[in-house]
Amino acid sequence: MGHGQRRNKRAKRWKRNAYILIVGTAVVTVAWLVAPAARDTGPVPPGGQVVDIDGTMGGFSMQEIRAKAGRPLTVRLTSVDTQFHTDGGGKHQFAIDGLGVNIIAPPKGTRWATFTPATPGVYEYYCDVCCGGRANPTMQGRLIVEA
Repeated sequence: MGHGQRRNKRAKRWKRNAYILIVGTAVVTVAWLVAPAARDTGPVPPGGQVVDIDGTMGGFSMQEIRAKAGRPLTVRLTSVDTQFHTDGGGKHQFAIDGLGVNIIAPPKGTRWATFTPATPGVYEYYCDVCCGGRANPTMQGRLIVEA
């Protein structure tokens, strides 16, 4: 095999590898951009209420939720942060101790839970996985359950 043929083979191999790298990067980029839109909506109980909350480095997207006692409530928590978020690894939590609710969304993912608050009252919800935890006022909110 001559010097020119070897150089031609190397050039073809380099072009093929560059093409694979470019296409792979494009596919990963599109998947990263589309992932937040692909929320796991999950089934909603008949007559139930659904609340979507985003957890970010800046806090919860909602600081107050209103619901009716005796009516199913589905909370869908989405972590907008990536796994590279230094505090909590991109996870976020929605927890209400008084109702036994504990949802933890993975980085760039959604998790949900359906529960039925039986008693009217005000219940504090929080994230204690990242961003200063319960001490951070942006990672807290109130569920107001009305009769």
